[in-house]
Amino acid sequence: MIITISLIWAVVIGFCCCLWLALGIRKRQPGEPPVENGFIPYLGCALQFGANPLEFLRSRQKKYGHIFTCKIAGKYFHFLCDPFSYHAVIRQGRHLDWKKFHFSTSVKAFGHDSMDPRHGYTTENLHQTFLKTLQGEALPSLIENMMENLQSVMLQSDALSPTTDRWDVDGIFAFCYKVMFESGYLTLFGKDLGNDKKAARQEAQKALVLNALENFKEFDKIFPALVAGLPIHVFKSAYSARENLAKTMLAENLCKRENISDLISLRMLLNDTLSTFNDLSKARTHVALLWASQANTLPATFWSLLYMIRCPEAMKAANEEVKKILESSGQRADPSKPQLTLSREDLDNMHVIDSIIKEAMRLSSASMNVRVAKEDFLLHLDNQESYRIRKDDVIALYPQMLHFDPEIYEDPLTYKYNRYLDENAQEKTTFYRQGRKLRYYYMPFGSGVTKCPGRFCSTRDQAVSGTGALLF
Repeated sequence: MIITISLIWAVVIGFCCCLWLALGIRKRQPGEPPVENGFIPYLGCALQFGANPLEFLRSRQKKYGHIFTCKIAGKYFHFLCDPFSYHAVIRQGRHLDWKKFHFSTSVKAFGHDSMDPRHGYTTENLHQTFLKTLQGEALPSLIENMMENLQSVMLQSDALSPTTDRWDVDGIFAFCYKVMFESGYLTLFGKDLGNDKKAARQEAQKALVLNALENFKEFDKIFPALVAGLPIHVFKSAYSARENLAKTMLAENLCKRENISDLISLRMLLNDTLSTFNDLSKARTHVALLWASQANTLPATFWSLLYMIRCPEAMKAANEEVKKILESSGQRADPSKPQLTLSREDLDNMHVIDSIIKEAMRLSSASMNVRVAKEDFLLHLDNQESYRIRKDDVIALYPQMLHFDPEIYEDPLTYKYNRYLDENAQEKTTFYRQGRKLRYYYMPFGSGVTKCPGRFCSTRDQAVSGTGALLF
């Protein structure tokens, strides 16, 4: 009997293995990139890639060339490693869908109904909403509000310490997260204070934001697992954290707040008029915006500040630039009157600080640009080679391969604060590889239409925080 049961299990397992070999492994067809299926069913190369993406891709590039295919979590990713061919992908709007991957990831991670108009829950053009409220004419007022909140959080004694006769001691990482998250949260979602500046109300406001920060960190820890396809219910504490954030962003709570950003105000209006979302789903879309605004800005600010503090030359150059900008606008750092006003033009002229931020992001950013094939098509590369891409496959660009390429950036693992400055101390935009000028050399915010629409806010947010750290 025992032998019979064992035999049955052996047959079942053998059948499953045969089925996986027949259906779960892709065979390279003529004209397709080299393919690596991995040894683990469904996951494929996911564990190897996740352990060290840069080294994994470099080793496969040496083995296969500038384009190759890897199975990762049930999907086939075509990794393109030739920066001169990036434009061949970016211009393929007719064949590639940059929204599909992002929409599906957002649904999996945040639990709201699909934001893709093709699915029938909403007719909102989310990308246009972002462009309208985060760029162009909307940007100056957003920067002004952001600066006011950031300085308030950094400098007001009741925001940092209950007394004014002592210093608070904290790590740079914790300091950056507390200050940047609170100022960013208030800039997006406004304040629940009105004209009441009593200490009790301010403490309640601060407690709400700090509680939101703890929930954010708990949720953010497992975000990569959610993107990989694991259900959030596996992570009970993270699920609870996400839902706690959503409760604070229900319309009934947001309506009580003042100075809400144009982005959130418009999204609330469009949720009510163009969607069939229920109240909780609407709130979860706001959680998605909170995460999008903070997930990269917080660590980027930390790295920018840390690298600058550890480099005396960077500190000196940044200090001189900030003082020059303040003098040109008739301002000076005064502890008794700490509030400063920096215009968009002032921030745009901070080329040293901009280079400091870019260099820190070059060293720390590990984003991936992805697009999904809408149909079978032929991808033409810069070297005149062409490859067949199947429908629903993913084409991926991994900017770290660009950022750490010694042919583009001399000594790429070394921090050089002036790497993005030319000989005239202006922004440097010319970089070469193999003697050819590169069109794409710096891509922490994506590329083409997939570029982060809030990138201007993020970099200026970091610039203001760096200025504040230098002055106060």
